[in-house]
Amino acid sequence: MVVDAVALARDAKQYTYRLLLMRHAQAQSAGQGTDRMRPLSSLGLKQAVAMGKSLTRLSLIPDCIACSGASRTRQTLDQMLESFGDGPKVEYKESLYAEGPQAVFDLLEASKPEEHELLIVTHEPTVSMTAQLLASAESDQGAVGLLDLGMAPANVAILASNDPFNSWQLHHARYLGLFGPKHV
Repeated sequence: MVVDAVALARDAKQYTYRLLLMRHAQAQSAGQGTDRMRPLSSLGLKQAVAMGKSLTRLSLIPDCIACSGASRTRQTLDQMLESFGDGPKVEYKESLYAEGPQAVFDLLEASKPEEHELLIVTHEPTVSMTAQLLASAESDQGAVGLLDLGMAPANVAILASNDPFNSWQLHHARYLGLFGPKHV
């Protein structure tokens, strides 16, 4: 599938509020230790750096970031932060590891109107399920349906609205699409 990340970013900029839902970059296979402690693979480290640079190049720099407390999500964000500079406020939320889409809805509800670009780095299936739950009827339903397949590591789904995040409910935002390291 061919994705035009530049066109996607241009479409996103037409809206006042943009939510970037990101699945962490590729993690190492489960082995010794807990799932929560799984680190990124060497490919995952490269993916995270590439996505940080891509979001910056596309002028999709978040002003706020929420990240799961799991090792692989924290490492993904750590690799991206250098590209973003000192601007974004970062919060680590354990709820993003264990509570699924409800954790994302809670974050949206607690957001402030002056927060316009929110990046949430979490896990699958939370990212794809949340994007589907937020996608409005005006979204491309074929693209929304593809989320049933899940999101690949280091991919970002973009949803947008002219309404503040704290007013978002089910099917409130336009799902614009997703892109990942292979698309930029």
